[in-house]
Amino acid sequence: MKMNITTRIGRIVSMYYLVTGLGFLISSDFFSKMITHTGSDPVLINLSGMVHFFIGMTILVHHFKWRKPIQVAVSLSGIFFLLKGAFLIALPELTLQTGNNPAQTPWAMAIGFIGVGLLIGYSAYFKKHQEEK
Repeated sequence: MKMNITTRIGRIVSMYYLVTGLGFLISSDFFSKMITHTGSDPVLINLSGMVHFFIGMTILVHHFKWRKPIQVAVSLSGIFFLLKGAFLIALPELTLQTGNNPAQTPWAMAIGFIGVGLLIGYSAYFKKHQEEK
């Protein structure tokens, strides 16, 4: 049976979330510095915005479905990538101020990313999906 678009994208984004969460756990000192870093290179911020924007748009152009939980998760991932990219490009100083948020500790970020990755990954890798029409 051919794998549907939701499953394909779900497998990709779940691995991104899991690896990012593991990065927050394994390299917590690095990510603590990254979260609170001020004076970032504007070119790198713009490039990060561009990458997030393109990933979000690519997901949404190919997937904007809202019936099943995995479809919602994949579509929301696309929206979140798109919004992060748009804000990094259009409002970089405002967006970078969020690094001063005390809720952004590496272990909390790790739990969030790993949790989302496991939920999407379970559905994308282990649940049977019928071909979407």
